[in-house]
Amino acid sequence: MTPPTSRTWSRRGSTPVIRVRGRSQRRFSIAALCCYKPGERSRLIYRPKRHTDHKAGGRKSFTWTEYRDLLIAAHQQLGGPIVLVWDNLNVHKDRRMRAFIDAQDWVTAYHLPPYAPDLNPVEGIWSILRRTTQANTAFADPDHLNRRLRHGLRQIQYRSHLIDGCLAGTGLTLTTPQLQAQ
Repeated sequence: MTPPTSRTWSRRGSTPVIRVRGRSQRRFSIAALCCYKPGERSRLIYRPKRHTDHKAGGRKSFTWTEYRDLLIAAHQQLGGPIVLVWDNLNVHKDRRMRAFIDAQDWVTAYHLPPYAPDLNPVEGIWSILRRTTQANTAFADPDHLNRRLRHGLRQIQYRSHLIDGCLAGTGLTLTTPQLQAQ
């Protein structure tokens, strides 16, 4: 993964340089849900995955079963029905995924229009992640990248106002008042 760059500083007259040893063919994927439940703080539920067999022709992204497991975990954590608003990723539209959703009475799925990342609050989460914990970092190895991803996602997870900002950035309105921090 090529590290994202952001503003930095250096001594006057010298240009800051971030050294990257080379392109790695290792691959990571992250699936995330921005969750809002009336009367509670917003939540981020995520699952990172390291793909170990993608060079041998293995899958390079999450499977429908992994998305299914994420939905089941979200349902258990939230303790209520889920209204799911998804982008048009091919796995989200998979016939097996649709069959699973249709068989559950606790999940209702809607799809965003094609090419509408501004309506997807998770895109805001990725933007925050790139600008904070990943900016100006050359990862030494895949484990270093995985640790930084998890750390950054936990930082976002503990700050519900960031998740609220990503939800509000889509034009969605939160209809209940914020809970006071205790």
